Amino acid sequence: MIAALLSLLGGGTFRLLMGELVSWLKQRQDQAQEVALMRLQGELAAAEHARSLDAIRLQAQLGVKTIEVQRDRDVAVAEADAFRSAVAEAMKPTGIAWVDAWNAAVRPAFASVALLLWALALWRQGWALTEWDQALMGVVIGFFFADRSLRKQGR
Repeated sequence: MIAALLSLLGGGTFRLLMGELVSWLKQRQDQAQEVALMRLQGELAAAEHARSLDAIRLQAQLGVKTIEVQRDRDVAVAEADAFRSAVAEAMKPTGIAWVDAWNAAVRPAFASVALLLWALALWRQGWALTEWDQALMGVVIGFFFADRSLRKQGR
């Protein structure tokens, strides 16, 4: 009878202890999985945060670049407008005959002197055109033909 009682208590106790041990092992495994999942979520959150900071930094840099480009464009437009109005003002007659005659003669006189000096230099080098001479001829011809064409178009 004692053997039966020990057998009954031993079997029940064994099952109870085994159940507790299995439950403890399962809890331990669940906790380890939860800790690993939390670590992974933390790493993912840190990576997402770093990407967000990089995106914000890039947007800020692009915003600054956009502002710089707009500023440069505005300055270039203002300079072009100022130059255009200065040229227009310089071309207006003053109403004083000798001042207007002088203003009209300065550009042609300067061009004539420059052309004479260039022809003299060409004569001294035996009328052989250097690369600089060819480039100068291209610029002068382009200026006069472009100037005449643009005047006909009203620009």
